[in-house]
Formats: sequence, structure tokens, C-alpha cells
Amino acid sequence: MSHRLRLEPIVSTLPQTDTTTPASDWRNGLPTLTAGLVTLRELRIGDAASLFVSLTTPEVSRFISPPPRTVAGFERFIDWTLRQRAAGLLACFVIVPRGTDQAVGVFQVRSLGPRFDNAEWGFAMSADYWGTGMFVDGARLTVDFAFDAIGVHRLEARAALANGRGSGALRKIGAVQEGVLRGSFPRDGAYHDQALWTILREDWYDAKGVWGPPVVLH
Repeated sequence: MSHRLRLEPIVSTLPQTDTTTPASDWRNGLPTLTAGLVTLRELRIGDAASLFVSLTTPEVSRFISPPPRTVAGFERFIDWTLRQRAAGLLACFVIVPRGTDQAVGVFQVRSLGPRFDNAEWGFAMSADYWGTGMFVDGARLTVDFAFDAIGVHRLEARAALANGRGSGALRKIGAVQEGVLRGSFPRDGAYHDQALWTILREDWYDAKGVWGPPVVLH
């Protein structure tokens, strides 16, 4: 399961987040979050090998930006995420099945503006864990973190129209499709249409009264 995700150490052109954004704590290091079947924690350099195995298979990499081609490339990506987090521009969690310490994917939230009130999120997870319920647990943790810890107001996601599994996953957690972005995703020499999915903070809080396991921070 995957949807549009940046897995390259690209230098961001976004300005630093405003000092009034409620993000100072997470800039110093991401917390560990647990719920149901999954634990989310900050990436470590030692995760590079397992992420390389998990995220470079054809079924996973089909709908994300091209992942690094080597373990060393994933090490550079991990180092980049840590620097972006320290700058207040990005929060990237590794997905770990409960009871293990094996990295099998990532959830990523990046700022779309100087205050991090508008953000884009993406995810990619080993196909071995599709359909297990881990995505829903991890997605709810990530969205909670974006709204509660970072202070995001609007959270956007883009999924290729051909990626029915990714779109279905977004719909399952309550995202709303706002429109279609024509030719917005370059991949393998072609430009693909994407659906734009959004979650607003107030809608998320309303929905939490109906479902959702408790979030445990360590």
C-alpha cells in the first residue's frame, strides 16, 4: 500500500516554520506512538536496509516518487528527514509492527507553507503487511500527530487515480476527495492524474468521537 510520497533527499525551498507554531517539542525529536498493531517512531540509520527491502518492490514503488536505489541511498534519505525535522519542515515516522523492531514503511507529513498549518502527508508500506489493519492504526496516529502536536489545520494527500488501494485507504480513514489534478504525477516517462484528498482538523476531531484507539506516547 502506498500513495504519493517523497523518498528523496531533496533540498526544500520552504521557509522555516513560524516560531509561534506549536511544534518546538517535536522538532527536537519525534515521539514513539503506538496503537493496535503498529508502532511509529523516528527513523534511524539502521533502518535503511529493511526500508530498502520493503519499499523498492514494484508493487510498492509504483505510485511513489522513485525510491533510493541502494541501502546507502536510504541512509541519505534518513539523514535528510532528521535535518528537515530539526528545521520544522517535516515529520517522518517509520512503521514498525508491534512486537518487532523491523522497519516496514514510513508515514510522512511535510509543510506546504511557512507556518505548517497546511501540510501534505504520504505513506508507503511493505506489501507483506497490506490488509492487516496496520495502515489504519498508523494513519490515525499520524493524522492525530499532525493536528495535535504540529498544529496542522488542513492535511492534503495525493493518490494516483490508478491507485485504487491507496485511494480506498484514504477514504477509509475519512479523507474527502476534493478534485482531480490532471497530469500532476510524473512517473516512468508519463504524467498521471491524481486525486486530491483532504482532512480538516475540525472534521477529524468530530470523527474521533466515533472511533479510534488511544494513542500511547513514549
